[in-house]
Order: sequence, then C-alpha cells, then structure tokens
Amino acid sequence: MKKVLLTGARGFIGTHSLEALLDRGFEVHAVSSKGRFNSYPEQVVWHHADLHNAEHILRLMAGVKPEYLLHLAWDVTHGEYWQSLENLRWVKTSIGLLQAFIDAGGRRVVMAGSCAEYDWHYGYCSEGLTPLKPATLYGTCKDALQSVLEATGRVTGLSTAWGRLFFLYGPGEHVGRLVPVVISALLNGENALCTHGEQIRDYIYIKDAAAAMVDLLNSEVKGPVNIASGRAVVLKDLISAAAEIVGRPDLVKLGALEAADDDPPLLLANTRRLNEEVGWQPRYDLHQGLQETIDWWKKHNTAY
Repeated sequence: MKKVLLTGARGFIGTHSLEALLDRGFEVHAVSSKGRFNSYPEQVVWHHADLHNAEHILRLMAGVKPEYLLHLAWDVTHGEYWQSLENLRWVKTSIGLLQAFIDAGGRRVVMAGSCAEYDWHYGYCSEGLTPLKPATLYGTCKDALQSVLEATGRVTGLSTAWGRLFFLYGPGEHVGRLVPVVISALLNGENALCTHGEQIRDYIYIKDAAAAMVDLLNSEVKGPVNIASGRAVVLKDLISAAAEIVGRPDLVKLGALEAADDDPPLLLANTRRLNEEVGWQPRYDLHQGLQETIDWWKKHNTAY
C-alpha cells in the first residue's frame, strides 16, 4: 500500500482529501497541530506535530517514512494572509519538510500553489505560458517555493508537482468569503449585498479540488498544474443560482457594494494538463456544488 503523509489535514482542502486518498488505496498519515476529529475516517493514522518545529518534522518522517507527501498546510487566515509575514515562515517550514522527506527516502511530493502566482492582468491562465507576477506576498512566497521544489526535483530525481488552486467553495469554507457570506445572508432572511457581479471567475467545488490534488499526487505528471474547473462563471450568475436554491432571489442586491479597484474582470484557468495528462474531470457542476454547500450551511452556523 502506498504510504502518504498529508499536511494541513484539518484545513479546508485537507479535510476533503482524506476520503479521496483512501479511495485511491493510500495508507494515510495525517498531520495536525490540533489533533484529530472523531468524524474523520477511522483508517486514517493521525500525528500531532508542529511543522514549524524541526525536531517534530524529523521525528515525524523517521516514524512514518512516507513514500508520498501531499503538502497543503499554510497560514490562510481570512483577511490577513495576502500580505502576512507568516508566508515567509511557511516557505522556510516547507523547505525543511521537503528536505526531511528526501532524507527519509520519499519519492513523490505534491504541494499546493495558488492562482495568485499568475499575472492577473492576463485573465486566462496557462501553465508555462501566462507570466508569473504575483501582486501579494502570499503569491510571491508560493511562487518562490514552487521554484525551489522544481529545482530540487531536477537535482535529486525526486518526482515533484505543484497544484495551482483557483477559487474554491464548499462545506467548511471560511464564513467571511463570498459564497458563505451570500448563503448565510439568504438563509437568515437578510439582504445579500454584492458588487455588480460582472467578474468572471473559475470556481471549483472543494470535493473536486481535493480529488484533483490527490489524482495529481497519484500520477507521474510533473511541474505546475492548474487545479480548477476550467469553466467560466459570472459571479452574479453564481449568486443568483445560490439564491434560487434557497428560494430567496429577492434578497440579492447586486451593485450594493463597490468592487475593489484591483479586482480583475476575468480569472480563468486552462485545465488541459489536469484533464488530459492527469486524467481528472470534475464530478460536480455548479448547481450540485451549491446545493451541497447550502445543505451544509443549514446545519452549521460557523465554519469548521
């Protein structure tokens, strides 16, 4: 059985990656500084560790000796992470994790990147074609780590890949982000105040995103791969679809908020590598994803 070490196992993507890893025959070792949740699959082996502590990393690698590493852990505190100095800390920690993985005999690693690495002025983002020009410290640090990972693979022969995640939504998303803000307002009978909603984005349901990251890990594809639906959605259409499911389209107030000056009109991913080389296809369309998300929010007042 293939042994994988999953970091960020209790994060937004990590929680949805556990089942995907088990379904694909991995022996899953999950890392968290918070311990496990009882609702997680019993087959998962949990490890309590602080990844910023070098001794913890060495002890973890020596004990698990993973063949695969899926590194999702990062500080993405809502409203802060774009320019937070914690990004610098996570670059250092990720490089230490990579070194320890190599020393323990690991053979394939996939790390989570971001569409924030791209120059958003181009709108349509293709790996190896669209320029990388991050506008934030978060994007800059992700870009730097990707360069280190790729160069390390060339030098050592380690199999490496980088999943550039686009816009995620689904159960467990932070309550302050667009989809939860709109759904929460609608479910509470409050006005959903929005911008004009003409922005075009590439949204991917979280279960699809997690499965795509796991399929990338389980493949031999190397280098950056966009993790996205490849489907353009106008934000006002996404918002309207959520409102129709809830049954309160009257509460949507487009144009009530000003859009940010630097808000790009278009951000869409080319998913050819993901679809053709990795062999992944989305299982959820927008309506299915929103339905499951709304059902989850009906049962939960706050995010995980």
